Amino acid sequence: MPVPASPVPTVPVPTVPVPTPPVPTPPVPTVPAQTVSDPAAPRSASAPAGAVPDPAFADAPPPAPPTGHPTPSPAYDTASHTAAAAAAAPAVPAPGVSSDPSHAGAPSSDPSSAGVPGPWVGPAVPESAAAPAVPAPGVSSDPSHAGAPLSDPSSAGVPGPWAGAAADPWGRYDPWAASAAASLQHDDAGGRRPEQRRGRATRTLVGGALLIALVSGGIGGAVGACLERNGGVGTVELPQAGHEAAERAPDTVAGIAARALPSVVTLHVSGSEAAGTGTGFVLDGRGHILTNNHVVEPAGSGGEITVTFNSGDTAEATVVGRDSGYDLAVVQVKGVSGLTPLPLGNSDNVRVGDPVVAIGAPFDLAGTVTSGIISARERPITAGGEEGDGSDVSYVDALQTDAPINPGNSGGPLLDARGRAIGINSAIRSADSGGAESDGGQAGSIGLGFAIPINQGKRVAEELINTGKATHPVIGVTLDMSYAGDGARVGDKGGDGGPAVTTGGPGALAGIRPGDVITAVDGQRVHSGEELIVKTRAHRPGDRLELTLERGGKETKVSLVLGSSGGG
Repeated sequence: MPVPASPVPTVPVPTVPVPTPPVPTPPVPTVPAQTVSDPAAPRSASAPAGAVPDPAFADAPPPAPPTGHPTPSPAYDTASHTAAAAAAAPAVPAPGVSSDPSHAGAPSSDPSSAGVPGPWVGPAVPESAAAPAVPAPGVSSDPSHAGAPLSDPSSAGVPGPWAGAAADPWGRYDPWAASAAASLQHDDAGGRRPEQRRGRATRTLVGGALLIALVSGGIGGAVGACLERNGGVGTVELPQAGHEAAERAPDTVAGIAARALPSVVTLHVSGSEAAGTGTGFVLDGRGHILTNNHVVEPAGSGGEITVTFNSGDTAEATVVGRDSGYDLAVVQVKGVSGLTPLPLGNSDNVRVGDPVVAIGAPFDLAGTVTSGIISARERPITAGGEEGDGSDVSYVDALQTDAPINPGNSGGPLLDARGRAIGINSAIRSADSGGAESDGGQAGSIGLGFAIPINQGKRVAEELINTGKATHPVIGVTLDMSYAGDGARVGDKGGDGGPAVTTGGPGALAGIRPGDVITAVDGQRVHSGEELIVKTRAHRPGDRLELTLERGGKETKVSLVLGSSGGG
């Protein structure tokens, strides 16, 4: 390696051309042209015909490929690569150049020795006519200085190897090597094999398919969630049944209600000390309405009663007559036309299990319809008794029903399957009470409702309309209500201190005595004094009854005709 030194002025040396004597050239074995597959291996630079090969470029590396055709080989320094390549592999003489060292730089006289002749190769030239050797740039032509570089690097025109990293690697660009580089690029396709290219294409297709699937799934999920939240696309239209006829079968609840509602009214009663709401139904075209006594009782003698019909029309009403023992009352409206009386049935025809419909205004909800069945017949109940002296106690041989009856239903009709009134709803048994009570309280239904049989209501209503009073059938005896035994015991004294058996009354005429225990009425067992009263009031005055008595441990039967007393 030359040692750097200070620049020395160059002294020109005259160069004398020396003729080159002809030297016999021994046959040179033909070396076939090879395609260098390793871009790092050195290759000889090709030159056009007649050009003198430059020894300085004999072992130069191939020029860097153009920017548009990248090579897979890593970049390297030109000088270091040339040295490494020269040390790693023996030099291969370029085509058309003699391998004899004594003929360095001279082209071979045998064009076939270069393999395939290049386009620059012309007709064979005799060795004697060959051009004299031209010294390489930067090399002295003096044989005594063969191989020695000139002392002035600038005289060569081309930077020498001492230029280091400042040398331009593109200075050795060989334009004739482009086709070889392109051939290598084309044959290798960037260093990838066909299998690799197919694998990459497959991966690209699979990746694209997965991406499309993910995007499609996301869009579909978003659209589905939106449709689910909003109920679909466009306006929601739900399926619905078409128009049907409004008529219903006469024996259905709807059919019964449709016929009965025009005859049912709601009563609003107010007095100086109390107010209340109840129900009633029209008896005739003259404006008579049947209801319960405890419904109109708050009005007293100076209160007001307002009747509201199913159509919404209202009218003022007055009390025609009332009876606390039966818990029935009749009021009348005037100046109202077109009333629809409710047909009356026969309570004696009712059987347990018959379907029934109740109509009323529970909690002032007018026109409320409920349904159920007859749970029992001739159920003896007592209601009222708030006065303490028993004057307001009602005794009813009632029809029991599980149709819901609530406060406000009092006085409303209990209908059979043909829409006929078979009872007047009057009392309920509540969970917090020990007995039946009028439904004017605030207790709710538990499925135990009681109605006055319409046969009894009809008789009392007729008497109230005709006379203003109702008569009560009586036996003519005073009962011991404190008796705890089975049956109804006749007391020892009357309520006013007189005899317990009314003189000349039905009981005295039948032979009943104080202390007798009545155990049955017309063969039906009675267990208390209240039951005997209920059974008696279920008949009309003048009806004949057969009583079973126990006296001194013996049983006897008597027959009597019921008497009558004024009601209150």
